[in-house]
This record gives sequence, C-alpha cells and structure tokens, in this order.
Amino acid sequence: DALPIYTLTTNNRDQIIELNVRAGIHQPYLYNGKAYKRNDTSTIEVDDIELRRLVLRGEHLTYEELSSARQEMSFELLKCELKEQLGIKRFDRDTLKTLNLFSDDAGYNNAAAILSDDNTFPGIDIAKFGDTISIIQKRKTIEHNSIILSFQVAIDMYRDYYQHEEVIGGKRYQIQDVPETAFREAVANAIIHREWDVNANIRISMFDNRIEIDSPGGLPSGISKNEYEEGRISVLRNPILANTFNRLNIVETFGTGVLRIKALYEGSASQPEFDAGENSIKVTLPIIKEGIVLFIPCL
Repeated sequence: DALPIYTLTTNNRDQIIELNVRAGIHQPYLYNGKAYKRNDTSTIEVDDIELRRLVLRGEHLTYEELSSARQEMSFELLKCELKEQLGIKRFDRDTLKTLNLFSDDAGYNNAAAILSDDNTFPGIDIAKFGDTISIIQKRKTIEHNSIILSFQVAIDMYRDYYQHEEVIGGKRYQIQDVPETAFREAVANAIIHREWDVNANIRISMFDNRIEIDSPGGLPSGISKNEYEEGRISVLRNPILANTFNRLNIVETFGTGVLRIKALYEGSASQPEFDAGENSIKVTLPIIKEGIVLFIPCL
C-alpha cells in the first residue's frame, strides 16, 4: 500500500509537534481489521454504521443510491405532485429513471423507497407544546409513508399554529408569526441532508415563541460548523432527493437554505439559530413579534 501523505511541523518555543495526515481516496483504512476516528483528544473505534458510511464514501456512493431491499413500490403521491408542479401527463418507468430513482441493473434505490407511498423508513414527528414540555397540545407522527406526505403534514400543522388572518381597514391580510418560507426551507433541508441509515424521525417541536427542527445526522464530511452556519458552502448528502425536491419546487439545490432563512429574519429582533452537533443538526426559528403581514387579494 502507498504511504499516506502527511506533513510534520515543530514549534520549539511551545514544544509542540504537529502531524497532519491528508485523507486518502481509498477509504476506509483499517488497523488489525478495525477502523478508528478521533473523538476529542482520544481515538475510538467506529461503529458498524460509521464503518458502512466510510465504505460508501470510499466507493463514492451515497446511502440513497443503494439498491432498495424492497422492489415492490407505488408512487401515487409523487406522480400527483409531478403532474401538479411540472404538468407531467405521463408517469412511468422512464420518469423514475430520469429522476435517478430506478435503473435497469439495480432496480429501485433507497431514494425511491423514501419517496414511495409505503415504505419502512422514518418520517417526521411533530409536537405542539403548551407552557411546558409536559403539556402536549397536539402530536402527529408521519412515518413509513412518502416523505412528501410528511413534508405536507408538517406545513399544514405549521399553518394551524403560526398563521392567521386579520381584516384591517376593510382588507384581508395573512399574518405569519414565523415566516412560512423559512419553515419550509428548514424542514426540506432536514429531509434532504439527514442520515437515512439512522432509524430516527426528524423532530419538529412547536412552542409559543419558537419552532425547533432536529435532523438526525451531523454535518457532511468536508464542511465545517462555521461554513454551515455562515451558508458559505453546501455538501449534498442526498443529491437524488435534493434533485427531486428541486423539481417539485420545494427547495433549491444551490445550498442557499441557511442564507435564505437568515434573509427572511433581516431586521427582526429575533434571529434564527443553527446548531450543528456530531449526530444531529437543530434549526430554531423564533417568533417575529411584529409578524409578517401579507395582503390577500380578493378572488
């Protein structure tokens, strides 16, 4: 095997030796049949899930690209949305090939299963809390269905609690306590950037003063916490799902999600927060006290 590429520098004043080893292109690298990673100041063995991800990364594959264990699928909701958003009149196997959801060699992949009407994948768990987290006013769990349905139910529940209409000066207005575009962007990003090999739902916690969206899986490899929070760079963890959501006009694929959310809060005393942990990402959307006022024209 080729030797790793590394640099070795010394700092005699502080008595520090710094060793930097560049990542190789044939991951994972094993020692005595095991793979390891740094965890703070120690080195620990990676678990089975992390090892599988390293293998996929070494083969330049993503989990969503893998062939699905189930090959019997229906796509009624996806077909309906494609017809409504794009005017597609014919939905068949060629349509699924165009979306990279099916190939003649491998059949349906995991991305197709996630979008199918009936599947084994997690979805979204939504809860509206009262004065404390012990008071749950409403809760919905949408899983094992098309992730498009989960997204739609989340939007509907958001509208129930954070939008209302007012008549001002004889005209009708919609008041948004949390910008709908920001909520849509945050939930869509949670879907297309999450780790789908983790059996955990995206969690949306609704409070009187904020909404929290927790997504399983930390930052993708190659992006730092500062780069994510500043919206300077975006690495698509699930490009097939991202492309499908883009075609359905749900989300852009240019990595502008964080910047768009921040722009929607420009000038507000309350600002969104982005917390990227090792195993999850949380986006907090606060209430805008003055609200966003949108005129509703007469139909």
